[in-house]
Amino acid sequence: MSPSYRSIRIYRQFKGPADRVGALLALLLLAPLLLVVALLVRWRLGAPVLFRQLRPGYRERPFRLLKFRTMTDHRDPSGALLSDAERLTPLGRWLRSTSIDELPELINILRGEMSFIGPRPLLLDYLPLYSAEQARRHHVKPGFSGWAQINGRNALSWEEKFRLDVWYVDHQSFWLDLRIFLITIWKVIRRDGISAAGDATMPPFQGNNR
Repeated sequence: MSPSYRSIRIYRQFKGPADRVGALLALLLLAPLLLVVALLVRWRLGAPVLFRQLRPGYRERPFRLLKFRTMTDHRDPSGALLSDAERLTPLGRWLRSTSIDELPELINILRGEMSFIGPRPLLLDYLPLYSAEQARRHHVKPGFSGWAQINGRNALSWEEKFRLDVWYVDHQSFWLDLRIFLITIWKVIRRDGISAAGDATMPPFQGNNR
């Protein structure tokens, strides 16, 4: 057995339990902040406090992603939801720019549905739009942060983001995860790449150019 194979096997066996322990500790440590944010969201945006949405996880199995709510439910006269930019509140912008809206995903990590590091979980609607290469991003658990997030986040094009996600799948290791984790903290402090140019968040993925 080669050392490289042994290290990869140990890494994969260790990552899941380490994620769960880390998520539990983080939830206990951040409980006061989570409570304050929940009260602010309830006061400013109303119920529900948490945004829940089915997302594809490992091997494309759906799970219910949890985030703090950042948008209103305002609709136009025809009943259609307004654009993200129109529904995103000042509180919501602040929660997103600080990534505090993502903290309920610690519960997803504790459940084993996500990891601290991995490709971000996107919409179920995107699954039929991926190329075979892009779909390999689901060969690992989705993450709280990932290689694409520290290399541009929402400022990247979809194609660039998927290329970086697949690169991570092929190169994942303990040291890469540690590097991503530390750079993520720095990126959050600097609030880099929160939005794509001209969009409040990220424009929808429309599929690959044919």
